Amino acid sequence: MSNTLTEQLAAAAAALVVDEGMEYSAAKRKVARQHHGGRTELPSNEQVEDAVREHIALFCPGTQALELRALREVAQQWMQRLQEFRPHLSGAAWRGTATRLSAVQLDLYCDDTKAAEIALINTGVPFDAGAEPGTGREPLTVLTLASRSPALRDTVTVHLLLHDADDLRGALKPDARGRPWRGSQAALHKLLLQAEQPGHPDHPNQPEHPGRPTGGVA
Repeated sequence: MSNTLTEQLAAAAAALVVDEGMEYSAAKRKVARQHHGGRTELPSNEQVEDAVREHIALFCPGTQALELRALREVAQQWMQRLQEFRPHLSGAAWRGTATRLSAVQLDLYCDDTKAAEIALINTGVPFDAGAEPGTGREPLTVLTLASRSPALRDTVTVHLLLHDADDLRGALKPDARGRPWRGSQAALHKLLLQAEQPGHPDHPNQPEHPGRPTGGVA
């Protein structure tokens, strides 16, 4: 990356995303506050993602593919359990940049958002309820739970973001480069199958190649 201010911010935010498991928006705000008092234009999510891929290629190319697959397997498990709520995987686990510190983010599109909470309660799944800003005027309810990953031998944080069912159509719009921000259960299954092919960027035994993007989007 060239040494522009925006790219410096993107690189610093990327380090927080990879090394501390922060979300893009939080990492960008923290970097801006630390270095420029918050009074600067923030890089786009696409710019941060490019920097994240470069950081991964430099500092953890040998482990990231295995960790990504482990998180996607956790996501697949919960998507199967919550399939009545039209689950879509988003965040780093979908975009292919997740490490073991990343949370799994699932967007649920519900006819009744309370139904998802009730489903977890009825199956005895402990969770914490919170909120975060949504695209509309009302904040999104976020249910956070811990899920065991046998591959990582550790627990993974899973965030369930509860959307209205009508929000699904708009959520499938691609980013500025034509890549989707989230994917269905079928799309995730396709990614997992693709990653089993030798030579695929997400294959655990893929030879190290600095500069290549880590992960892919169907």
